[in-house]
Amino acid sequence: MRTFPHRRGVKAAALLASLGLLLSACSGDDGGGGDTDLTAPGPEVLDDLDEAVQIEFWHSMDATNGQVLDRLIDEFNSQNEGRVEVTGSFQGDYDEALAGHRAAIQQGETAELIMIYDLGTQFMIDSGQTVPAQSFIDEDAYDTSNVEEALLNYFTVEGDLRSFPFNNSTPLMYVNRDAFEEAGLDPDSPPTDLDEIREAAEQLTITDDDGTVVQYGFGAAVYGWFIEQFMARAATPYCDNSNGRDGRATEVLFDDPKVVELVEWWEQMIEDDLAVQIGRNTDDGQAAFTSGRAAMTLESTGSLGGFIEQSDFEVGAGYFPLISAGDPGGSIIGGASLWINGVGHSPEEIRGSWEFVQYLLTPQAQSIWHAGTGYLAVNTEGYDGPEATERAEEFPQFSVAAAQLADSEINENTAGCMMGVMSEARVAAEEGWEAALTSDLSAQEAMSDAADGVSGTIEEYNASVQD
Repeated sequence: MRTFPHRRGVKAAALLASLGLLLSACSGDDGGGGDTDLTAPGPEVLDDLDEAVQIEFWHSMDATNGQVLDRLIDEFNSQNEGRVEVTGSFQGDYDEALAGHRAAIQQGETAELIMIYDLGTQFMIDSGQTVPAQSFIDEDAYDTSNVEEALLNYFTVEGDLRSFPFNNSTPLMYVNRDAFEEAGLDPDSPPTDLDEIREAAEQLTITDDDGTVVQYGFGAAVYGWFIEQFMARAATPYCDNSNGRDGRATEVLFDDPKVVELVEWWEQMIEDDLAVQIGRNTDDGQAAFTSGRAAMTLESTGSLGGFIEQSDFEVGAGYFPLISAGDPGGSIIGGASLWINGVGHSPEEIRGSWEFVQYLLTPQAQSIWHAGTGYLAVNTEGYDGPEATERAEEFPQFSVAAAQLADSEINENTAGCMMGVMSEARVAAEEGWEAALTSDLSAQEAMSDAADGVSGTIEEYNASVQD
């Protein structure tokens, strides 16, 4: 099965917790921080060039996704021969790419363009190395009306877009359609909240003559991204100061009663043999579903293609569930965005990077990208392209992700928490969640201990970027 590098921030946790020296020159008391005087150059800087401007693009796309990206790079280069030439450079997974970029900043040798995952957003702002995306938009009067609003919402800080969304996804509820039909359930109407998941699981769970469960109704990894999703859909902030949007976040709030309710529900589902206990490994969660061991699961939209390829049953998809039926809904994106480095780069290189980004955001490029990778089409017109249309006709499940995002509430909760140690917070949430499932700690105690454990790291990071 394909893997998607938005998974975990374990290595980045240590990275982002020790940035004092690197960020000592960056200050700011507000949620944005790291402001610079860098501005976007106009198109005239690419007039009368003697040779093509060379753009190095650091990214984290390998295997199938890397091949699709290489195709887009080649097509751009052929259209801009003698003007701009982009060279893609795989930098490892998201954590490794961020670590490599940090080292490049220290050495004064950053790439012209870099892909950074969502958890690194606050660090990228604080580092003060990039030209804000808003500057390019303002310079060119670039029309963002066709860019998915929920994606713009995440990467906008203090009213300005800071980077360009590109390889982004949301999580969905996946169901074994065959198992649903055999249980007398409608696979076209999958559960929408925790109570409905339990009701369906009671009908989907199958035991053999010895009482051993051979098919659990539900099973998903203990993955911190899911807590962020559940909180956003319940209109509950993940961190204080309006999710770090009105000021620097000083504490995480994942010990909220809504999360405690979720963890208690999860624990009871396992105890009642309605859910398989998987742990924190997302690969194990995927395998439980594709093998038929769990009839329902939670996973990224980026896993849909792999699920269809690997499963011996028909795969269905629905919106990511709510904790309670009355929750307002919404969705937080995952994945990464594109940042154009300014410090140490010429106006020609900065402008050339922007020309390439503009190409990637076209409907034509987004149709190819969405159809080839399963990531969302950042430009919603990309869904109407021939490649995307063909994929949707063959696999209508792909339309669920776009519909869920289009239906999402747009506010600070669905924008996600903006925090320099967001990666470490995600890991802590997972550890608290897992402790509640595997120890004598109550859900409230486990999640509160986990939240308290992040406080010192948040304080250290914030101190490193203050005057």
